[in-house]
Amino acid sequence: MKKLRGKAVLSVALGTAIALTVGVSANAGVATAPVGPRPMDLANGPVEPVGSPTVIATGLKLPWSMTRLNSGSVFVSERDTALIKEIEPDGTVRTVRTVPNVRPAGEGGLLGITLSPAHKYIYAYTTTSTDNRVVRMSLTGRGPGNYKLGTPTTVFSGIKKGTIHNGGRIKFGPDGYLYITAGDTGTRTYAQSLTTKAGKIFRVTSTGRVPAGNPFPRSPVWSLGHRNPQGITWDGSGTMWESELGQDTWDELNIIVKGKNYGWPNVEGIAHNAKYKDPIYQWQPSEASPSGLLWSHGTLFMAALRGQRLWVMQPSGSTVTATAYFTGTYGRIRDVINGPNNTILVATSNGTDRILQFTLAPVAP
Repeated sequence: MKKLRGKAVLSVALGTAIALTVGVSANAGVATAPVGPRPMDLANGPVEPVGSPTVIATGLKLPWSMTRLNSGSVFVSERDTALIKEIEPDGTVRTVRTVPNVRPAGEGGLLGITLSPAHKYIYAYTTTSTDNRVVRMSLTGRGPGNYKLGTPTTVFSGIKKGTIHNGGRIKFGPDGYLYITAGDTGTRTYAQSLTTKAGKIFRVTSTGRVPAGNPFPRSPVWSLGHRNPQGITWDGSGTMWESELGQDTWDELNIIVKGKNYGWPNVEGIAHNAKYKDPIYQWQPSEASPSGLLWSHGTLFMAALRGQRLWVMQPSGSTVTATAYFTGTYGRIRDVINGPNNTILVATSNGTDRILQFTLAPVAP
């Protein structure tokens, strides 16, 4: 069995200003995986993807987000068709429904989807003719191949829309609240305005209300100063991580703390400015343009669009070590989620796309 692994390994101290320069190409070589089990606990990590992937779906049109049901089915949103499709455990792909009132344009359309904690609803982030909004649809059916989605009900509306920088990731946190990422839509000043629904991460209840404990009175804003956040996840301790597209200089991996200002457009990347919270890690946009983000088995996985790779990261103490996998092999990568039986699922974003399943194995000591 072989693993395609980039040889670029970056280790950056938290709070330092400059990413280390890598002297070896991320495309360098193919390494052979050891035969037999490795003496490490897979559940606690760190882990890495190994071997060739299993292709579980093909012919998708710009899949943007995935969410997995307990039955093993995976729901996938297609940005430009406004379709939610089901990938059944046997690989059958079927359309569950068209989400109405979606107006795709540029980077807008049908974006993030997520399953509610009680598995009763599918939530979707949509671009309409007037705004970006989050809707929810009742989930019914007897199992794979029989699921249905009800009429969408608006949960949270009035998010600024644009042909660029719509954000669009939605996930329920370990606290049971819904987190929503919104980009600046190309108008930089929005990110620093507490009264503008753009350039923020929001936290709301499952029905869109402002929960107790939000940092600003009667406001859904959880954090601000974001350019185009497209990935959020939580580690085993409940820490929230976020991946964000920068402009020309630095893309970012952030730890999100409620009420903090992440600086855009006044700073980009690590700035050592006490007014703003610095990223934990940064990349040049050619290496990343980050999208979906996943914490699994003690490891962070980050999809990269322009970088055309999967970044696999292990936080340890005051450092994050990042390794590039599959550089250029599968094109642009949009999302990554947990799959069955110690695997991850990766969605490409090249126009006609696939969902790939990779096996995880402990990183060799």
